[in-house]
Amino acid sequence: MTGHEQGVPIQQMRRDKRIDPEHRMRLDAAIHRQGRGWFTGREGGRPWQLSRTNRVMACFGALAILLLISPLLVGLALIIKFTSPGPVMFVQKRTGYRGRKFGMYKFRTMVANAEELKESLRHLNKHGVDAIDFKIDKDPRITRIGGFLRRTSLDELPNLINVVTGDMRLVGPRPTSFNAYRYKDNHLARLAIYPGMTGLWQISGRSNIDFDQRVELDLSYIAEQSLLLDLKILLKTPFKVFSGHGAS
Repeated sequence: MTGHEQGVPIQQMRRDKRIDPEHRMRLDAAIHRQGRGWFTGREGGRPWQLSRTNRVMACFGALAILLLISPLLVGLALIIKFTSPGPVMFVQKRTGYRGRKFGMYKFRTMVANAEELKESLRHLNKHGVDAIDFKIDKDPRITRIGGFLRRTSLDELPNLINVVTGDMRLVGPRPTSFNAYRYKDNHLARLAIYPGMTGLWQISGRSNIDFDQRVELDLSYIAEQSLLLDLKILLKTPFKVFSGHGAS
């Protein structure tokens, strides 16, 4: 999770599928390997994360979870609404599959003008002033309820909407708030699959690692991706969330 929030109006959010030719060549060079088909084992087939089976299972799984937790979502929305001024949810522009931009749904955890305050706090970035990732310990922009939502990862429950729409999967690399043009060449391979709500980083308990280390975990997942691995990650995620590991 990045340490800042940049909301955009829903009606202005469109999928960005236009990438300039030079950048497309960088992407293609980094993610040209697709491995074997997840079911047939055929060389060059669809890997698990890009399969239609994954898409359908993730969509119906997300719909079922949304239905089950709808009372919790309504309760959290009311608490956010009555404890701080501003919208309950916001749509944050994120980088997804093959560098495409999409609007990711989250509960608001910061003050309404959090993005305006970002530059004045850049010197506190735990990864360095010029780092590609932006995260602050004890960020003063986080609201009281926002801190609780982040520690428990409840702020990310609206990501389920993105799983239903197809921009995300239940398991995969977390989408970044910075675009693919800022990725180094060795980072681009993480864009070979769809981003996910949880992944190896979330269950590793390593919340303070930098982006390069996160990419290593993402590439490990891409190399080993399977239905069984996804199930293991999904089963371990609630225990890591409730124990506070990986929360920020």
